Amino acid sequence: LPPGRTPIETTWARGPLDEEAVWADVRAEVAAGRQAYVVTPLIEESDKLQVASAQETFDRLTGPDGELAGLRVGLLHGRLGAADKEQTMALFRSGSLDVLVATTVIEVGVDVPNATVMVILDADRFGIAQLHQLRGRVGRGAAASRCHLVADPTTDDGELRAEAEARLQALVDSTDGFVLAEVDLDLRGEGTLMGERQKGRNDLRLASLRRDREWVGRARDVAFAIVDADPALERHPLHAEELALFLGDDDAGDYLLKS
Repeated sequence: LPPGRTPIETTWARGPLDEEAVWADVRAEVAAGRQAYVVTPLIEESDKLQVASAQETFDRLTGPDGELAGLRVGLLHGRLGAADKEQTMALFRSGSLDVLVATTVIEVGVDVPNATVMVILDADRFGIAQLHQLRGRVGRGAAASRCHLVADPTTDDGELRAEAEARLQALVDSTDGFVLAEVDLDLRGEGTLMGERQKGRNDLRLASLRRDREWVGRARDVAFAIVDADPALERHPLHAEELALFLGDDDAGDYLLKS
């Protein structure tokens, strides 16, 4: 988090008992005169589906038996008109709303210092960067702030589930954007050094851009020095041969020609 910001405690609610504590925290903060955000599940396939999810979540939470029953709750999503969005945000900023149920439209440009709690539903659907960005909507005032990640760790199996658990645990463990970026790089993969793929397996046989960044930097300096002194690589025939083999790779060659 930026210097001077109030620390944000992050929790991971994994089951019904944890969720009860989350909603109790929201109600306690509202009773103390503060406000909260609830971020609805991310549905990447369709903006329409995401809006439907937001409305469904709003109706469930504010119904007679809902977790937010009796509170003043607003709804914000990307399909609202500009005037409706601004009106809802104005009500929240003024304190006329206790809780704002929203999609990821609140990810940037929202600054309400009185909001001290955020609940992110189905948090395992979000990436590290987006979760960190969303979390930054709280902790903007002097009061202690919390972000609750609600996610059931038993719904999926295999690598994707393990990766989701690692993402959530990273958010619980750290609020440092640089640390989280490195975790994200480890989980997503580095992609290709000489290509356009930005994640997944890299194209280096031995080195890792993250693990060996000091040595990669040194190798770059040496490479530049060699080319400056011998542009045609006439005195470095083995280097020239390896480079020719490398450029024979369609992806690498195309990438360099575009650059």
